[in-house]
Amino acid sequence: MPRDAKRPSAIRLWLRRRRTLVRPALVGLAGLAVLGGVVLGIAALDPAGRLRAIAEDAAQLAARAGLTVDEVMVEGRGHTPLELVRAALGVERGDPILGLSLAAARERLEALPWVERAHVERRLPATLLVRLTERRPFAIWQNDGQFAIVDRAGVVIATDRLDAYGNLPLIVGAGAARHAAPMLDLLAAVPAVRDRTLALVRVADRRWNLRLASGADALLPEGHEQAALARLAELHHQHALLDRPLAALDLRLPDRLVLRPLPGPEPATTAPAARDRGSRRG
Repeated sequence: MPRDAKRPSAIRLWLRRRRTLVRPALVGLAGLAVLGGVVLGIAALDPAGRLRAIAEDAAQLAARAGLTVDEVMVEGRGHTPLELVRAALGVERGDPILGLSLAAARERLEALPWVERAHVERRLPATLLVRLTERRPFAIWQNDGQFAIVDRAGVVIATDRLDAYGNLPLIVGAGAARHAAPMLDLLAAVPAVRDRTLALVRVADRRWNLRLASGADALLPEGHEQAALARLAELHHQHALLDRPLAALDLRLPDRLVLRPLPGPEPATTAPAARDRGSRRG
């Protein structure tokens, strides 16, 4: 046998070295995974927190082994300030990644005004992923002289920078935010009325008035808004009713329409002529 055949080739030497390097790394990663599983298992089996101290100690041990927060990835953020997201998470770089309660972090995030839903997950060894679903601005709500942006469910999501939402419909009055969505959907189906409506006004938290661009109020019946809007659109088509200078159009009675004219000018009063009752000197 040739002498060179007994010598290990360069490829064999490289593979031998690679195995000696990779094996400890694999063992280390497996140990971190097991340790992480232990910490998460303690948290899952102990929702009341009786073993919290053990879990915290295990999280610190995992942190010393390299399981710490190094990066926070946030997806879906459009309006929520990043500093509020960080404050709601309550973690800093270098904190034990297994020491964070994902459920508590999610609740804090969903308490932020713009956040409708939140999802928080760990991507070991060092990344937190946050996915946000934000509320969509739906209307401007005026109540007791205060203005706010609300979503479709009536939740207040902003009270500042209202000029950026000037294209949203205006709703007015107590209870308007909670009940506006179905009414705005009905209004969207009658463009002739919608395009001449400046605001939806909630009356006694039970029915609606339309404040029209002409200055008139259209009084709608409780529970029969759709029929009243269709009737109003037909009357406008026939008589241009919505553009007339009126004080109010009362549609609360199903068999009649009551038009209230604008108040006329007050009659002019003439002061009586003054008389000089004094005596003249000749």
